[in-house]
Amino acid sequence: QVQLEESGGGLVQAGGSLRLSCAASGRTFSNYAVGWFRQAPGKEQDAVAAISRNADKTYYSDSVKGRFTISRDNSQNTVYLQMNSLKPEDTAVYCCAAVGTSNSRLLSTTYKDWGQGTQVPVST
Repeated sequence: QVQLEESGGGLVQAGGSLRLSCAASGRTFSNYAVGWFRQAPGKEQDAVAAISRNADKTYYSDSVKGRFTISRDNSQNTVYLQMNSLKPEDTAVYCCAAVGTSNSRLLSTTYKDWGQGTQVPVST
């Protein structure tokens, strides 16, 4: 099991940028694929982005492709989500999740360990 903690959320204006961080502890982080997921108020959880454990593969939902970038620094046990050109519809609680496989793409049910989430409200 790996413990995850998100940070970097906060109020941002439409068109602005934020970088979320997902810090891991407890196990060898480089053994874990990581994904970002979000849940807007009153809506189901959506996949946002995912990265393989050695960062050779990344995946994005259509709604964020071209605007968000996922990356990782295994030496710092951290995965990042750079969010640019934010829109009000990006407003959600963003959570990171990890699973001890090389690559788990955007399927949330395959992820085993989850953080508590960080809120990202995007104002008009």
